[in-house]
Amino acid sequence: MATNQKPVFGYVVVYVKDVAASVAFYGKAFGYDVRRLDESHRWGELETGNTTIAFTPIHQHETDNLTGAVHNSGSGGERPPMERAVENGAVAVREPEGKEWGQKVGYVRDIDGNVVRMGSHVKPPK
Repeated sequence: MATNQKPVFGYVVVYVKDVAASVAFYGKAFGYDVRRLDESHRWGELETGNTTIAFTPIHQHETDNLTGAVHNSGSGGERPPMERAVENGAVAVREPEGKEWGQKVGYVRDIDGNVVRMGSHVKPPK
């Protein structure tokens, strides 16, 4: 079933050596407000308008040695954005999986070999 629904470009995730230092640098250098920096310093976000710049450690189990394939759920519903990406030239890296913060996240490689993290929308904490 074809759909006209397009994924929203809500986040750019930058993999960095030091999340807190990168949040501070980008916030100060470009004048962005810090939306979130978690206590573990494993995730930080800057408020930039429609697209959030997020930071996470460069070395973590999700990004080191990414392998695997995306398998369709067979739900018969609308085609998920990750499946659409693979159908149009992206290479599946890791099947979408649920995260502790309530988001579903998967990975593909773009035509230049860059890993693109695709995640479902999550309402910000209140």
